[in-house]
Amino acid sequence: MRISRTLQAGILVAVLAAMVSADDKDEKKKKLQIGVKKRVDPDKCTIKSRKGDVLKMHYTGKLEDGSKFDSSLDRNEPFKFTLGSGQVIKGWDQGLLGMCEGEKRKLVIPPDMGYGDRGAPPKIPPKAVLVFEVELLGIERNDEL
Repeated sequence: MRISRTLQAGILVAVLAAMVSADDKDEKKKKLQIGVKKRVDPDKCTIKSRKGDVLKMHYTGKLEDGSKFDSSLDRNEPFKFTLGSGQVIKGWDQGLLGMCEGEKRKLVIPPDMGYGDRGAPPKIPPKAVLVFEVELLGIERNDEL
């Protein structure tokens, strides 16, 4: 009987260790990834985006499988919002900080920084990783903040 309890305890420890290891791997996948697609000459970048700025952006949003769910380019109308105010998903509020006008970035946004467990039906399923190609067209600085 002792051997079987010891064996059971050993198996339990091994299973728990495997679960923790799997959780660690999942956590690594869940980080926001920011890639700069087009840099702006530092001499021409007079201001960088910061919390409170009103940004004017073009973007294309896709799922991990490459299917497009939205694009301001299709409407030929840039999107404007206040950075850091919660008007957009967390992945944008963090991923667009420190940008220069004319800069392009690729953001790979994990579900917890996008639309989470609920998704945004019908185009964005629950727990979706989002991929955005963004271009910063303009910054309106709000010096009152």
